[in-house]
Amino acid sequence: MLIAVASKDGKEINQHFGHAERFLIYDVEQGCARLVDEKTVERYCSFDPQHPLRGHVLKGIAEALAGCRAVVTAQMGEHPKGELENLGIEPFVASGPIKATLVELAKIL
Repeated sequence: MLIAVASKDGKEINQHFGHAERFLIYDVEQGCARLVDEKTVERYCSFDPQHPLRGHVLKGIAEALAGCRAVVTAQMGEHPKGELENLGIEPFVASGPIKATLVELAKIL
């Protein structure tokens, strides 16, 4: 299964959803997590008086993460969580080493 991760350093889950300009895509199977792709996206959190909830940006992020079962970030606001769920992507807030955390998360998905 594919899981997207927000990470500043590519080792730890340590980035807020709204601050991510890229998501690392991991394929998690049989107790292993393998990096398979990286998707560049527009930051969700930035001041935009015409679109305060940034729905158009969230839609673009969801399109970039198409095929992912879940997205894991260090923090995520309630609005993006709800919208991702509506789009069929399960949001999770976690921290720690990417591979070990994703292997554990895959056990409950």
